[in-house]
Amino acid sequence: MEVLSGVKAHTIRMWEQRFQMFEPRRTPGNIRYYNDSDLKKLLNLSFLTQQGYKVSILARMSEDELSRRVVDLSLTCTGDESRIQSLTMHMLQLNETGFTQLLSVFIRESGLERVMLDIVFPFFRAIGFMWQTGTITPAHEHFITHLIRQKLIVSIDQMDFVQRENAKRYLLFLPEGEFHELGLLFAHFVIRSRGHETIYLGANVPYGDLKTVYAIYKPQAIMCILTSAQADMTASEYLNQLQTDFPNAQIMASGKFALDSADEIASTDILLMRDFPDLIEQFEPVC
Repeated sequence: MEVLSGVKAHTIRMWEQRFQMFEPRRTPGNIRYYNDSDLKKLLNLSFLTQQGYKVSILARMSEDELSRRVVDLSLTCTGDESRIQSLTMHMLQLNETGFTQLLSVFIRESGLERVMLDIVFPFFRAIGFMWQTGTITPAHEHFITHLIRQKLIVSIDQMDFVQRENAKRYLLFLPEGEFHELGLLFAHFVIRSRGHETIYLGANVPYGDLKTVYAIYKPQAIMCILTSAQADMTASEYLNQLQTDFPNAQIMASGKFALDSADEIASTDILLMRDFPDLIEQFEPVC
């Protein structure tokens, strides 16, 4: 509870004892534990206290009233931590309207690129911990990934794309067995926003299909993200194979498995990007 909400354990116990806000269960070993409803309430309380509400006043509110106050305030909240917490609450409630409305507000205020870097990706790191601890299920992640993916696709589709003589051609894909394409979609958005050309193949692309597209499109760079192990080769073997088969293209890669294989990559021409700011630095705007 402390890690997920940001509220110190002794503060939670004080709220229990002084205001009877929670009734924790106990294991046979007399250790406190909380259910999902407790976590949702604590996130609401944490958010509202950060917005200046006194705990003594919140203690007299029903859970429905707490939720309504949070929804009203979340649309006007500032600060990345508050915004991430607001998204978390809507995710836990599977509130599609609230989640997409918040994202739209954030994007209008800060732009999609900054929202992805400062809010969305840190938000995914936070819910990754929640998944590991059993606080949320994979269904929660699928739910929000779909909504964020929609925002990226709409933003890419709305771009006014004009072919420029000095623009580079990029081929973006995920190898077979790779399905988490949110990072690749963001790269697609970043590259297009800098005025370059892209062919986006998406997830789970067979290697033979990659060769076919390469022969037709002749990209100057090929980019992939490796977040899981390949079935028949290591990440370094896969990247080295890309370099061998497509010698005229810059091979660009990111993701945990790509970065973990850095010492095993034969070619120094393969560009590994540590994180999304590092990725963004690779794409100079077309004049």
